[in-house]
Amino acid sequence: MSSDPKLRLEHVTKRFPVRGSDDTFTALDDVSFDLAEGELLVLVGPSGCGKSTLLDLLGGLTAPTSGRILLDGRPVTGPGLDRGIVFQQYALLPWRTARANIEFGLEAEGLPARTRREVADHHLELVGLAGFGDRYPHELSGGMKQRVAIARSLAFDPEVLLMDEPFAALDAQTRESLQDELLRIRLETGKTILFITHGIDEAVYLGQRVAVLTPRPGRVKTIVDVDIDRTVDDVRSTEEFRHHRHIVWTELHSETDPAAGSSHASAPLTKVVDHVRN
Repeated sequence: MSSDPKLRLEHVTKRFPVRGSDDTFTALDDVSFDLAEGELLVLVGPSGCGKSTLLDLLGGLTAPTSGRILLDGRPVTGPGLDRGIVFQQYALLPWRTARANIEFGLEAEGLPARTRREVADHHLELVGLAGFGDRYPHELSGGMKQRVAIARSLAFDPEVLLMDEPFAALDAQTRESLQDELLRIRLETGKTILFITHGIDEAVYLGQRVAVLTPRPGRVKTIVDVDIDRTVDDVRSTEEFRHHRHIVWTELHSETDPAAGSSHASAPLTKVVDHVRN
């Protein structure tokens, strides 16, 4: 890993207007952390802590109210192909095959047809879907659709892969299988990955580090280094996995307000603008 961070957040705060008043709603407050090149960092936090708002900021879909986000030392000022995004919803075009979905963005870049096909087929093989390029989304399982979505994001060769709870809608067995696939893909590609989840087990299994976010407004409470041997059988049953899981669990639950988060819920949530998410 390079000594300089691949991605850096410096005191990032995001506020939204509250409908019908002059008040603002703080979704994220003074968030700072670095992501090293080739690292897989997981953000975990309770519902409503600003995880998806943070991903919107990283993707350049919205701008911070204050603070800044740097990618390779350059400010993020909008969307770009240097960041690939994988959402929980697959967002595949139903009238295009798996291969054509992967090629879609490459067409906009003006790549010739032969090159597009080579890139698409390479990434289909990378995600374990060699031979499925001609299948349409309705012919694929949920796990296969998400593999196509991952391949589509990687086809641009982005500097950073941003993943917003991509396995949350899948059954437990498929989810664990794709977690293993993601670890393999990271080793094969060396990609820098920021993974957002609300699952503690998923966070510990995937992350080299796990950043724990507080309830709203979202702040980084702590970052836990995860040192486990993922080559052993049934990693999740090992003592070291349970140890790290307990640390993250404790950090998350020590933030839980027994009074239902009254100190964090002063703004009437029904009045908050619709695009405040998670």
